[in-house]
Amino acid sequence: MKFFIDTANLNDIKEANDMGILDGVTTNPSLMAKEGITGEQNILDHYMAICKIVDGPVSAEVISTDYEGMVREGEHLASLHKNIVVKIPMIPEGIKAIKYFSGKGIKTNCTLIFSAGQALLAAKAGATYISPFLGRLDDVSTNGLDLIAQIRLIYDNYMFDTQILAASVRHPMHIINCAEIGSDVMTGPLSAIKALAKHPLTDIGLQQFLADHAKGNK
Repeated sequence: MKFFIDTANLNDIKEANDMGILDGVTTNPSLMAKEGITGEQNILDHYMAICKIVDGPVSAEVISTDYEGMVREGEHLASLHKNIVVKIPMIPEGIKAIKYFSGKGIKTNCTLIFSAGQALLAAKAGATYISPFLGRLDDVSTNGLDLIAQIRLIYDNYMFDTQILAASVRHPMHIINCAEIGSDVMTGPLSAIKALAKHPLTDIGLQQFLADHAKGNK
């Protein structure tokens, strides 16, 4: 499973990349705003800064909601760097835009997926990735992991090339569960990724090893 980090924070991206396990980055307007990045040129410059850190897919989201606007924005974003993936919202005009980009060889990430039907449409249109938001489904008392499993079954049935990018990942068990289901990619915060390395028995065992080593050197 590929590991993406869902942030616009350059320090978090650098730290994740330094771990040696980072495959890509996802962002959105909310994450940009959280870092105080506003204005079209500043946002574009920030995408470029991210691309200089990690050698992998970097999802950059369009703001337009009409077909012509999404095509115009998406083509410009794709021209910035070879690793840019154009992030398109799951709306009818977005499906149309994904089909256009697919024909042009431009990679896309269909975002805000909350149903298997939406995932099926995006795959039919040729999306490179789809982003089902499992954490947000959990927030409304719906099991987001069930959706991941349903999409996996459908994609396997028809051998779609579209990759499942599990988004809105909140904690390490989300990551483990997505890996068990067969999600191609997960994207989440640095805290969830780092939490995979933690276990109390590891800490206890290491302390014991170091204590025994110290005794032997006295």
